[in-house]
Amino acid sequence: MRLFLDTADVSEVREAVAWGVVDGVTTNPTLMARAGGDPEAILRELASLVAGPISAEVIATDADGMVEEGRRLAAIADNIVVKVPITPAGLEATHRLAREGIKVNVTLVFQPGQALLAARAGAAFVSPFVGRLDDIGEDGISLVADVVEIFRAQGITTQVLAASIRHPQHVIEAARVGADIATMPFKVLKQLVQHPLTDAGLERFLKDWQAARGRV
Repeated sequence: MRLFLDTADVSEVREAVAWGVVDGVTTNPTLMARAGGDPEAILRELASLVAGPISAEVIATDADGMVEEGRRLAAIADNIVVKVPITPAGLEATHRLAREGIKVNVTLVFQPGQALLAARAGAAFVSPFVGRLDDIGEDGISLVADVVEIFRAQGITTQVLAASIRHPQHVIEAARVGADIATMPFKVLKQLVQHPLTDAGLERFLKDWQAARGRV
């Protein structure tokens, strides 16, 4: 399973890329607004830092607007993926963009039927949302598992991108059920690295080393 960062903060991406574990980036209008600055400049810099897909979401809600905006976004860099919502207009835009060779990530997927329609329309990626389903008492990981199972049974090559990841266990469960990708905030990526026993073990090793050096 590949790991993406869900952020528009260039400094976070730069740090995580140095670890050698980041395969792509997903953004959305909220993250872009939080980052500030010129969205195109941010996307261009992200695309230069990460060789893998950089998802950039459209703001338009009609198909023509999505297609026009999607073309502009895709022209920013070769690895830009256009992100559209799972709506009738989004499906039409996905179909039209995919026919032009532009990769599309269909987002805000909350049930398997939506994922199936997105794949049929030509989406390169579908993004089932885990945390937001958990928030309303449903099982977000079960949605990811269902989509993975359906796609495998039907020979669908659209990649399943587990989104709305809230904590490290979501990442582990997404991997366990066969998601192709998990995208997460930088905070969650850092939590995957950390464990109190790792910290305690390192502290003990350093103390033992210093004590041994002191006896020399």
